[in-house]
Amino acid sequence: MKKNIGKVNASFPTPVVVVGAMVDGKPNWFEVAWTGIGDAGVVTLSVTPTHKTCDGIRAEKKLSVNFLDEALVPRADFVGIVSGNKVDKSGIFAWSAGELGAPLVDDAPVSMECSLLDIYDANGCYLLICKVEHTWAREELLDAEGRLDFAKYKPVLFEPGFRYVRTGEVLGPCAEPGKAFAASRK
Repeated sequence: MKKNIGKVNASFPTPVVVVGAMVDGKPNWFEVAWTGIGDAGVVTLSVTPTHKTCDGIRAEKKLSVNFLDEALVPRADFVGIVSGNKVDKSGIFAWSAGELGAPLVDDAPVSMECSLLDIYDANGCYLLICKVEHTWAREELLDAEGRLDFAKYKPVLFEPGFRYVRTGEVLGPCAEPGKAFAASRK
């Protein structure tokens, strides 16, 4: 039996990312734990509009989405708990400019450079709708076809108990369990 636990969003865990944008000629960063997928080429970010990085995103219409490994968690957590309106966060990460000019975290295992498509005000938060323009990944995280191998990549995730978690093991390829189930029904 299932128990009704109220209005709980069970879409978690989600990848934790560091979002970067240029603000007044320097990079600014903040941690975002509420990420989503619009489609294969669109990422969504739910953010508080008062973040200084949001000023750069609104002005420049470009940003980076940098995925974490365990080594980046302390710095990512730091940029998530201090305000860029009070602390200069430009030197927290070594960075390089992407092809659009958005700042990319050099140490991030995977970084996406995005253009801003739209902003929706959703109950006092901004839902940023972003088009993925370029994705960079460490070569050792790719499979033989050049795709991300999540058994190697293991991005850090956020769960609603306000904890960081690791991804688990690969269960197997999609469609194979369904084919096996279909065969068992014959």
